[in-house]
Amino acid sequence: MANPESRLPENVPGAFYVTSECIDCDICRQVAPSIYQRNADIGYSVIVRQPETEAELRLADEGLEGCPVEAIGMDATALSPALSRRADSAQIPA
Repeated sequence: MANPESRLPENVPGAFYVTSECIDCDICRQVAPSIYQRNADIGYSVIVRQPETEAELRLADEGLEGCPVEAIGMDATALSPALSRRADSAQIPA
């Protein structure tokens, strides 16, 4: 589980975040390139845009689940109410 205390400040604000435990493996960027991108200045992936649709939410979650070092986290309380309902109906863990 990602440690919210290690959340990188380069992430855009919102529910999903990448921590300093990132090993720059590229898995999340391959799964959801519109959500995750590499920040060349720090050498890690970061969240550049929060998911806005159910499809994007699924992709962001797939990136989270695929992270081999659990460096991606999600704060379900930061999801918009509509997206939170979608996460519940899609059975995406909070």
